Amino acid sequence: MVTEVIDRKHQEDLQRLRGFRLLDDDFLTKCFEGNTECIELVLRIVLDMPDLEVLDVRTQVFVENLLNRSVRLDILATDSTGRKYNIEIQRADRGAGRKRARYNSSMMDANLLKKGEDFNTLPETFVVFITENDVMGKGEPVYRIERCVLGTGERFEDGSHILYVNGAYRDETPIGKLMHDFSCTNPSEMYYGVLADRVRFFKESKEGIAVMCKAMEDMRNQTLKEGMQNVAKRMLADGTLSLEKIAEYAGLSIEEIKKLEAERTA
Repeated sequence: MVTEVIDRKHQEDLQRLRGFRLLDDDFLTKCFEGNTECIELVLRIVLDMPDLEVLDVRTQVFVENLLNRSVRLDILATDSTGRKYNIEIQRADRGAGRKRARYNSSMMDANLLKKGEDFNTLPETFVVFITENDVMGKGEPVYRIERCVLGTGERFEDGSHILYVNGAYRDETPIGKLMHDFSCTNPSEMYYGVLADRVRFFKESKEGIAVMCKAMEDMRNQTLKEGMQNVAKRMLADGTLSLEKIAEYAGLSIEEIKKLEAERTA
């Protein structure tokens, strides 16, 4: 019986994997994890910077704010000039709010300047949202947001940039082909070989499939844990059970319960 459940779950994971696209953030972050070539292609096209050279790329980067809300960045890349790029995938329009882009930009800045450093050493930053739909609704392939001086129209040139990429855009230009590739489930139908090869690895090779199946299992476990943490929080708020009993019922360690209690009463 246990073997049947495991086999069924494995088949369900394989079916899900076949339907994944680069517009699915969990799949994208696996494909781009540590892969400078893929993100370099995307940034060169989106920013129209054919000479851009990416030196480092990290995925699911947690940027901590000890006093207020922290953020987890889908992708954080650095180029050869020190410029920083945050790339976010958003399928739901509500997840690509303008103030979220502003917050991501501010959190990047807050973590790029060391104590005592001059403000002028802040690197140029780009926050790039790739959205499944045209969230701006004007039919443009890319929307570039820049601060400017009202009255003169001159750009403020503070080194921060926000871009929204219309994932629904299609034509024979590089950006149109790129967005086509981001929506493909079949690597054989993709225009860009570097993206197709990466997608094919995770969908068709034994090693890549194993990585993705483990990632999906980890996501299920994380979702389950978050659910039990929410249950524990309600128990803590109720105040009728000891911390030991809450840990027992929620399936969490006593250390995790104490941390949740500390966060609740902070």
